[in-house]
Amino acid sequence: LLVRYFGWEEMSSTKMLLFPCYRRYPTVEIRAETFNGSTHVPVPSDSAFLKALLFELRLVDDHIFVEHRDTCTRINHSSVYSVRTGGGDLWPVLAFQKSGLIYACLPLVEGTLEPRPPLLTVSGLSQGLALLLGIVDYLSPSWKNEAEMNAKIGQLRYLLIQACPLGTPLNTNICSLNSSFEDIQEMPTDENQPAWRSNTYKGKPQVTVCITEKVKCVQYDKRDVVDVWQVYGAVNCKCDIEGSAPNVTLSLNLPTNGPPLQDIVVHHCVTSVDPAMLMSSSAEPLDDSVYNGPYKFPFIPPSDSFNLCYYTSQVPVPPILGCYQLIEEGSQLKIRVNLKLHESIKNSFEYCEAHIPFFNRGPIAQLEYKVSYGQLDLSREKSLLVWVIGQKFPKSLEVSLTGTVSFGTAGKEHPTDDVCTGNTAYVKLYFRIPDFTLTGCYVDQHSVQIFVPGKPKITASRELISSNYYIWNSKAPAPMVYKTLFD
Repeated sequence: LLVRYFGWEEMSSTKMLLFPCYRRYPTVEIRAETFNGSTHVPVPSDSAFLKALLFELRLVDDHIFVEHRDTCTRINHSSVYSVRTGGGDLWPVLAFQKSGLIYACLPLVEGTLEPRPPLLTVSGLSQGLALLLGIVDYLSPSWKNEAEMNAKIGQLRYLLIQACPLGTPLNTNICSLNSSFEDIQEMPTDENQPAWRSNTYKGKPQVTVCITEKVKCVQYDKRDVVDVWQVYGAVNCKCDIEGSAPNVTLSLNLPTNGPPLQDIVVHHCVTSVDPAMLMSSSAEPLDDSVYNGPYKFPFIPPSDSFNLCYYTSQVPVPPILGCYQLIEEGSQLKIRVNLKLHESIKNSFEYCEAHIPFFNRGPIAQLEYKVSYGQLDLSREKSLLVWVIGQKFPKSLEVSLTGTVSFGTAGKEHPTDDVCTGNTAYVKLYFRIPDFTLTGCYVDQHSVQIFVPGKPKITASRELISSNYYIWNSKAPAPMVYKTLFD
């Protein structure tokens, strides 16, 4: 597996490359040349690869139409790209952006590249994704502190030697690794102990499992524009079990007539899996033959917390339906927001808020409003209304907000947005529902099998969290492309 990591930050209108951190594996490049044969494309220099990647991600020359990159016939539905270089098209390049940074790697394809094999058959993709997500978790606490970020980037070079010494990830939990050469642990001496179990546990066996589902949504409340929503989940595990190579089997279950799980990607510690489980793809229409569980995962767990699998699902409705109307009358704005919780959703929130930003305007000078439920707060900058709905919707499952807003003189500190001009605006929802998943997916504690002495303690939880949940003003033209919505 060829891993490269790059940092990218936008500063006003100037784009500057920061924190370059990468690692090449010559042995993997030689293996790729052997496997790919005549279809092999050599990896260019680091600078040439970075330039080609930024071009493919439209972070440079995005104002220029390039047919092979920008044509409507080439719509990318995943984070896997084909990057054009001087020696040919590099594929599959796994790349995504998170909080101003770019994470990328080039997995090994053990076979010919023409015709391109299905993504589900490239095992290096799941390994590369797990490693990149491990780097994300390692860096995420430092995103707002440049000095701390610089320090962590410096340590990351040493951590990659431990996590991926010869090109194959051995431990994707970067946070659990030591940050200096002196502290690098020796590899396990037990020949039966897999490399990803860096140490052994002593004590009472216990397994903790948490299913986290996130829902993205864009609603327009228009007849001629289709609303869009996406659900994707992750199953996180922490297995404290004695032994050098303990065997665990965990099952995910769905309620009757629940939407099947799709696009399943498993951790490399999973020892076997039903092929039918991996073949269900959201890119294809659902039919009666689709695999709907139970989803069994036998595995030898790493020593630390890890994500056992990722998945998506096509649920029939979003959890909260909304309508936002904003009309400009002279120097005032009239707003109306209606929200309705679907009856199938658990009405018990840890938090539920609707944020109503006002871009390209001055501070809110006057506000008159009426809410049917909850309370409305004004941000310190006086450019954002925060509607705190609370932990429950009323019995009607509907809430509404009406109001009139006027503004003062705009200053540099107030938010701007090139897309949200005039009446084009949105409401963004933030919520978390504990002990609930939109798919209904759950872990049956009694079905968890652990082949070790003693009765293990099993703890299972689940949650649904909003992620980029937007409701656009139905009284203005709908922006069909807004690049930050699904970043």
